[in-house]
Amino acid sequence: MGRLTFDLDVLRSFVLGIELGSFAKAADRLGRSTSAISAQLKKLEDQVDEPILRRSGRGMVLTPTGETLFGYAKRLLELNDEAATVVRSTGIEGCVKLGLQEDFSEHLLTGVLGNFSRAHPRIRIEARVARNAELLGLVTSGHLDLALAWDSGKRTSYSQFIASLPMYWIGRADWTYTANDEPLPLVAFESPCLMRSAATEALDRAAIPWRLAFTSPSLSGIWAAASAGLGITVRTQVGLPNQLLLLNGLPELPKISLVLHQAESKPAQPVRRLAEILLASLNDLVATGAYRCRPVISVNWQTPRK
Repeated sequence: MGRLTFDLDVLRSFVLGIELGSFAKAADRLGRSTSAISAQLKKLEDQVDEPILRRSGRGMVLTPTGETLFGYAKRLLELNDEAATVVRSTGIEGCVKLGLQEDFSEHLLTGVLGNFSRAHPRIRIEARVARNAELLGLVTSGHLDLALAWDSGKRTSYSQFIASLPMYWIGRADWTYTANDEPLPLVAFESPCLMRSAATEALDRAAIPWRLAFTSPSLSGIWAAASAGLGITVRTQVGLPNQLLLLNGLPELPKISLVLHQAESKPAQPVRRLAEILLASLNDLVATGAYRCRPVISVNWQTPRK
């Protein structure tokens, strides 16, 4: 039997289709026709001599062989992309000062920035986790090269829209509230806070009384208080802890936009390279829905006795 060598382009189509939940969407992202993607999947099944997908309702799901191949395919593509980055960037050196919201610190610091540092050992990254107002001030003053921040309507000279993410009411699965019995307890950042304002404005429009049960300068404090049942909070799903769920049945909330701010219109090559990788990673995060990891549960909304 001859050695089996996988085509990375075929594996990329396969992985992207599974992550997006649609091979038609994968074809659109890759700039190919759906028939071309179907031909690639047929080639892949012929190579492994086993079905990798099976029909389930109107969609397709992985077979046991497909699940195994999917895991290896992701690893092969990650290694390929890392190698491509390294060989194209061996001569780049310098320092990049990056600021970001705490919501993204775990995903970006452990994943994207870790991989970037290994691929670019001659580029030093100085990362700072802070809140919106501080991040924008540091970019404007030139103390940060890049900053990933929620859109407050205040833009720096050079900024790029990334995506709009829905905000949700978040709390414990067993959280209940009796309307009009007492003010709804909120867990929120210290003011000013875009999501705190969104929460209180939504409650005011619905004529629901509220109180600040817990305020914190850090996101870890917010998650801890909500997990303890001190109240509910409003955030996006990014970085949502396992013990908390999305709550339904409360006033509708708007979306919030994510923006990458840049200190200079023509930054140095290390800054430009990190910005490219951040944008690609965040666009993939949004497109694949990797941050959408929680079911929505209905709030036990108890009406008061008359």
